Amino acid sequence: MYIRVRVSAGAKKESLEQIADDSFLVAVKEPAEQNLANKRMLEIIATHFGVSPKQIRIISGHHSPGKILSIPDKT
Repeated sequence: MYIRVRVSAGAKKESLEQIADDSFLVAVKEPAEQNLANKRMLEIIATHFGVSPKQIRIISGHHSPGKILSIPDKT
């Protein structure tokens, strides 16, 4: 399954907001440096979907706030 994520790095408060079935807004406290914000975003998304962060792949948007992620389907 593919989802779209918009990440806000350096936020004061972490949050996860679902905008549509496949779109999320994620705010993380970590800065957008040395992949810190991406790692924390993956942890938050993984917790929401009940999978390991290592199972989620960033398909596009490694260096931008808008990302497309691949999450394994739970069967």
